Amino acid sequence: MNNKKLINYLKEKKIGVICGGWSKEREISLLTAKNVAQALERIGLRYQLIDINRNFYKQIIEAKIDIAFIALHGKPGEDGTIQGFLELIGIPYTGSGVLASAIGMDKILTKILFQYGKIPTPKFITLNKNENLLEKINLAEKELGFPMVIKPRYEGSSVGVEIIENKKELIRKAKILRKEFGDIFFEEYIKGMIATCGILDDKPLPILELVPKRERFYSYKAKYTKGETEFIVPARLDKKTTLKIQELSLKAHKILGCKGYSRVDLVVKDDKKPYFLEINTLPGLTELSDLPKEAEALGISYDEVILKILKTALI
Repeated sequence: MNNKKLINYLKEKKIGVICGGWSKEREISLLTAKNVAQALERIGLRYQLIDINRNFYKQIIEAKIDIAFIALHGKPGEDGTIQGFLELIGIPYTGSGVLASAIGMDKILTKILFQYGKIPTPKFITLNKNENLLEKINLAEKELGFPMVIKPRYEGSSVGVEIIENKKELIRKAKILRKEFGDIFFEEYIKGMIATCGILDDKPLPILELVPKRERFYSYKAKYTKGETEFIVPARLDKKTTLKIQELSLKAHKILGCKGYSRVDLVVKDDKKPYFLEINTLPGLTELSDLPKEAEALGISYDEVILKILKTALI
């Protein structure tokens, strides 16, 4: 279906832009939704913003929408919960299905699948909420060394992610994070180029290089504060490395069972060796977001990105 036919078809539909929610990424979701709504307006499509709360089932049913554009980040929108509900009530929705969404939200399971698919990922040690903290920290120190990265299992947008330099700080931080997030994990620190490769129409986009100006890694602050990060697209990598990263990014997208679009985050050691960190099944679509920038480098406008994402609800 070409864009003209797609727009004519969608003009007869009411699109619900589902956003907000109660995760730590609520504000980013609202920014994504604002940008999506502006694009739908420019295209000439009918839409309703639905800022969900814990009565989301009532909100969505009462909105009487024909298609759901999922603009949520974090739980319950990026972990398969909303997707499952929409399937139960028969409303088609954008992006990946229940299983891929649930796996993509689980950083540990994602890394296990990367290992299974021979997609290089940094070494890691898990710490579940009921396990002995000191035993696992001793193991992490032995296996991973310092500096070391600590991460919550289920959060996005780099929420709770920190680089830790010594054991004392690791113990302190692990206690805080486990109390706040439950399951966490320790990850080998790889020094190198911070990069991301978006997938759109189930095809890899140009690789985006991210150069935080003040932060040591691509933190929440570096992601969402204007001027904090320099974006270089295409990334400063040779052709062979570029093609390898794009091929592995698409493989990651497929091995999780993602649909239509996603974004894969990685670190490139010595500008040659990629290590894949995670996959985002609902990448941000704000004015500072990575996937629209990568698409723009191919001459794909923001409005075209939104149309391509809408198409995923119809196939």
